[in-house]
Amino acid sequence: MPDEAAPASSRLPLVVYVLAVGTFLMLTTEFVVAGILPEIAVDVRVDVAKAGLLITVFAVGMIVGAPAMAMLTLRLPHRLTLMLALAAFAAGHVIVALSSAFAMLLAARFLTALATGAFWALAAVVATRVAPAGTSSRAVGVVNAGGMLATVLGVPLGALATQFFGWRGTFWALAVLAVAAIPLIARHVPASGDAHQAVSIRAELRALRSRRLLLALAACAATTGGVLAAYSYLAPLLTGRAGIAENLVPLVLAGFGAGSLAGSIAGGRLGDTHPHAATIAAPAATALVLLAMCFVASAAVPTTVLVVLLGFFGLGANPILISLAVRYADHAPTLGSSLSVAAFNLGTAVASWVGGAALESGLGTVGPVAVGAVISALTLIPVLGLCLMAPSLMASTSSPRRDRL
Repeated sequence: MPDEAAPASSRLPLVVYVLAVGTFLMLTTEFVVAGILPEIAVDVRVDVAKAGLLITVFAVGMIVGAPAMAMLTLRLPHRLTLMLALAAFAAGHVIVALSSAFAMLLAARFLTALATGAFWALAAVVATRVAPAGTSSRAVGVVNAGGMLATVLGVPLGALATQFFGWRGTFWALAVLAVAAIPLIARHVPASGDAHQAVSIRAELRALRSRRLLLALAACAATTGGVLAAYSYLAPLLTGRAGIAENLVPLVLAGFGAGSLAGSIAGGRLGDTHPHAATIAAPAATALVLLAMCFVASAAVPTTVLVVLLGFFGLGANPILISLAVRYADHAPTLGSSLSVAAFNLGTAVASWVGGAALESGLGTVGPVAVGAVISALTLIPVLGLCLMAPSLMASTSSPRRDRL
């Protein structure tokens, strides 16, 4: 009987997949705007460059909003916080869909980013708590895969909806889907364990004294930065250097999305058994992929294959790093998760800026790829630090204070 029950005990509960649906919506709204900026710019009478502030303000909202919302909702039940985040997410999209003033659009996008950061961070915490023992990284991988699916399915569907219903129709659709997801959260996120003890913000912030948490956050920023430095400027590389037709670029980017989806699931599974080996192998492989892309960028087929591999290796360690941040934050798991979200977005913002500067340099379209390779290689510093600390610290899980400075 015990042997028969063992396989069932490792099966992820349905709530993990419900949370993945939520992250699918959250990441769809983050990425879909880039594809419909011209339509928005024309409608609200601003140039495309200014309309790009809708992307910037969202990134800023994620960076500052995720940890801030973690603190503000510290004493709320997890289920209620997730439902409120979805409600705020829906409200932000309704405001965007109804507004013609650009300033109102910016404010609504910032509100949406706050809700996205709150949901995404807490979803990882809930997933690790409801997952059977030994499957926490796999659970986070599935939740993260919902976000990766946004690049494969959500963004193309959003662009398609824009063609038929206008760009406002895309925001209406996301609002309706968010409202529909609220009863799913209410039904499937367990109330058990929701009651919070009175916890002070100062006590939560003590988690920042964890050296392993700080190293995990540095790895979060660097690993995502390395990928996004290159990914943000793939289109000019594909068309101008590799000679790929402009109408085929979305298919290549969809290949990146498919690779990242597979990598997130595979990384989550591997993270439960070999977390440190996986976090070392992923950035090392990413750096090699980007380095190879620098040399074969003029060949269409090899470049396309490398783009898919970039998605697989480049984002494969993310669920493991989120799980490590939650674990190393000790008694402040939501803060740890929210800080990982902020770190991912900070790395994206800084690296994409550096990549843009490299694009204007003598390296041309290969510049962002070279920058990505360097940043990915630098990711090895914090992950090797985590690996070196593991032998002496993994045995001290019963004494969390040994992980303090």
